[in-house]
Amino acid sequence: MAGTPLHDRKVSVGSYIALAFAIVFFSGFMKSAEWYGVFDFTTLNGSFGKVVYAVKDTAEGIQASTYTMRGKGGSGARDGFIFAFTLIPTVMFALAMIEVLEHYGALNAARKLLSPLLKPLMGIPGDTGLALIASLQSTDAGASMTRGLIDEGKLKEKEADVFTMFQFSAGATIVNFFSSGAILFTLTNTDGSAAVPASIGLCLIVMFVLKIFGANMMRLYLTMAEKKQANTGVHGEAA
Repeated sequence: MAGTPLHDRKVSVGSYIALAFAIVFFSGFMKSAEWYGVFDFTTLNGSFGKVVYAVKDTAEGIQASTYTMRGKGGSGARDGFIFAFTLIPTVMFALAMIEVLEHYGALNAARKLLSPLLKPLMGIPGDTGLALIASLQSTDAGASMTRGLIDEGKLKEKEADVFTMFQFSAGATIVNFFSSGAILFTLTNTDGSAAVPASIGLCLIVMFVLKIFGANMMRLYLTMAEKKQANTGVHGEAA
């Protein structure tokens, strides 16, 4: 019904289709320069061009050295501003996509499917499902979605702390691992044998398990802190 709040609407087949699209879109599975890259968040988010920071004359002619949009040598508040400025498109794009997916019921489907898993696993609600998936590819997208959940009252303070611990230990796990760490698996010893005695899949599993472990360590710490605070309050009242 038109007047029914989005979070109260019935989870339909379309909701699950929207959720499946969201998982593919934010997970990085489709990241590629091929046509199917249009179904990937990072690919569509794109990148800034390069800025020239040094020009050198060589025997072959003039060659321009380039860096990133932030340039080179910045410091202080001004460099921090440029860095924050580069995050704006990512955050805006992520939030816009979440609004569209929420309209089609993806968040409701995620809540229904993931609550029975995430609650006992880390003590966080199923609403965090898409933010969790997004954080594996982009820390910016994961953070912006988490901020939205907090503002909407779907994530309590303790849950937000636990979830943040999960996100920012080995942040953007999939992208960072495959863009830098995976090259280690191509290295070989002098006899031709693999230099790294493990598989890519095993390493990803270890990182994911340790992220959950870290989140639960934070969960345990916060629980103990709450109990200590409660006991202190009781003793204070008794005194």
